Amino acid sequence: MSVLTEMKIKERRDRKDLIIDAAERVFSTRPFNRVSMREIAGEAGIAPSSIYTYFPNQEALFVEATIRDSNLLIEEIGGIVEGTRSGRPVLDRVIDSFIEFISRHDSYFRMMVVFMTIGSLSPESLKKLNDVVRRGFRVFEAAFKKMGYRGNSRILAYHIFAMLNGILVTYRKLPGRDDEKIIAHMKRVAKVFRDLLQSKIRKDRQ
Repeated sequence: MSVLTEMKIKERRDRKDLIIDAAERVFSTRPFNRVSMREIAGEAGIAPSSIYTYFPNQEALFVEATIRDSNLLIEEIGGIVEGTRSGRPVLDRVIDSFIEFISRHDSYFRMMVVFMTIGSLSPESLKKLNDVVRRGFRVFEAAFKKMGYRGNSRILAYHIFAMLNGILVTYRKLPGRDDEKIIAHMKRVAKVFRDLLQSKIRKDRQ
């Protein structure tokens, strides 16, 4: 591959990321079907026609943004699970990483909250998102298996995913506290649920 070709590929990737970043900021305030491509273009500082070079419509852009950041989260947590030896406190590290990631990617989380409460997607888009969600559940399942759990780890994965998102929705914008104190509080709350899960795992081993 020539240097010129590599430069063009990098330029296209950078422009695409610029559009996705802008879209996340706009989508975090309201559903994607109430956002125009012109608004996203204005947020990105580019011509509206440029967006259509990369994305046919708002829904495709919403899905791409969601998948991009979801993959980053899955890769981060997956690396923790793979790099933790059996018998080590893998669940603590997964919980901390999940909370810290969402806290660093606030627009992504707010966008997802808007969608989960009032959004709708086409069957094709839902399939793409369901695929990445299933990958996320498999990472949580791998964490429970590393802890020695031999029961239905998928159910536990559902529970911990719902629990973490519930904590983030409830406490992420807690009034009167700075980000570091909020993150520390969310981790403490999550560890209460962790204790319950670990108690179930020990019980099921008996």
